[in-house]
Amino acid sequence: MIHVIATIELNPNCREAFLEIFHRNVPQVRAEKGCLNYAPTVDIETGLAAQGPIRDNVVTIVEAWDGLEALQAHLGAPHMNDYRAQVKDLVRGVTIQVLQPA
Repeated sequence: MIHVIATIELNPNCREAFLEIFHRNVPQVRAEKGCLNYAPTVDIETGLAAQGPIRDNVVTIVEAWDGLEALQAHLGAPHMNDYRAQVKDLVRGVTIQVLQPA
């Protein structure tokens, strides 16, 4: 199993529009072979000293896949290409971290 943390930086005031499009794509992703978890998250205020500042223009996707092959197939899936075309004007940048249990 691998975990993916995808950090999506959005243009200002685009988070709600982005999440609407993202949520429409979630059922297709969760139906993919090897998808164990796929969920968008946003920062919340906690008061914890170690937490950085709240990022209003960031959505973090928390994913789990049964392996790298499943993740690679996901990235090339037709519905993901459609999703990327729909959000391209909302997204400023994307970074991912692929992790394995230690």
